[in-house]
Amino acid sequence: MKYMLLIHQGDALEALERLSPAEQGAIYGEWKAVNETPGFTPGVRMHPPETATTVRVDGGETLITDGPFAEIKEAIGGYCFLEADDLDAALELAARMPTARMGGAIEVRPLVEG
Repeated sequence: MKYMLLIHQGDALEALERLSPAEQGAIYGEWKAVNETPGFTPGVRMHPPETATTVRVDGGETLITDGPFAEIKEAIGGYCFLEADDLDAALELAARMPTARMGGAIEVRPLVEG
């Protein structure tokens, strides 16, 4: 089964900045190990949510607002993909992602195939 892992940044970036260079290096090492997991496809890191523009259409009128759709702490900071045997394997990988324990969250969603 294929899964998309949505990385909600939360306070993770601020937490990373507070770490020493050695501690930051350890975190990057953890991400490297995640990226080397069989079936894992790295995604893309996005610019901060403050750079977003949100588009809505209401009654045929296009409404454009600056900023993200969600609250900034809930905003998606990046995404990746995983092909795994089951949801448990996907959740296990998500729990290994440093963001999950540094003030952020990983949302795991199965992809519709076919």
